[in-house]
Amino acid sequence: MNTEIEGSAAAERFRRDHSLEHQPLGDLVAVIEQTAGIDVAVLDAGPDEHGLTMRDPRRGTVFIGVARTGRPMRQRSTLAHELGHVVFSDWTDNSSCDWSARTPVEKRADAFARHLLLPVEGLRAFLSDARDIGIATLAAVVQRFMVSPQIAAIALEQAGFVDAETKGAWMSLTTPELATRFGWTDQYRGLAAEANQRRAPQRLLARAIQGYVEGVVSTQTIATLRGIPPAAAAAELRDAGIHPPQPAVVWTDPADLPEVQIDLEALDHALGVDDAPPAATSRP
Repeated sequence: MNTEIEGSAAAERFRRDHSLEHQPLGDLVAVIEQTAGIDVAVLDAGPDEHGLTMRDPRRGTVFIGVARTGRPMRQRSTLAHELGHVVFSDWTDNSSCDWSARTPVEKRADAFARHLLLPVEGLRAFLSDARDIGIATLAAVVQRFMVSPQIAAIALEQAGFVDAETKGAWMSLTTPELATRFGWTDQYRGLAAEANQRRAPQRLLARAIQGYVEGVVSTQTIATLRGIPPAAAAAELRDAGIHPPQPAVVWTDPADLPEVQIDLEALDHALGVDDAPPAATSRP
């Protein structure tokens, strides 16, 4: 298995099939949900947990979960990596596998992620007028395609812009360093803040809100999906003009009500009340 070739070909096919061309991919969660029809969630997770893909074999539904993090480029790589597993149908149980092992399947998913996020043809188009390829070029590629310096360095070598030695020197750089040096720290902080927010699967949340409109889903359910207090969820729905149905009040004329016969005999018996009229008394 040539993991690099397979990953590259699958990424190019995925972009072509979904009319993504060679442009940078913006909100990757939305791209995956809209193109592949997969539910994606950004969740709280441990420091060593990045992402996972689950599939229900009965219904054929697929779910991708990634950890919220302050490192947005890594989160995007994780999302693309997990999508690669879906594209290649890398389904397995977790009873005996070593998740940390860099198997050919994992390497293929890595290659898919790199080429999906930064296609070589897109890189060549972006740098078509470039004259001097230096660290400023690396920073520009990282910023435009929202990838790590490592992915950018590999792509620059594969496209023939730099040699292996330059690529190796750039592999130790970090995105915050490049953002600070070349003046886009504010943009990076915005990306980091977004990546560090919990995010519910869009289709699931949309169905829950529709249930709320129909009166079968509570505000608490929507708040739980969003990871926010119920009061905040209620305020968001109210501000958006979304309200649960109000029960219709049906008024009727009292004359239309049925006549009710009330039998107080049992109550009288319990109270020891005699049905006979009281006897007359005389005063002295």
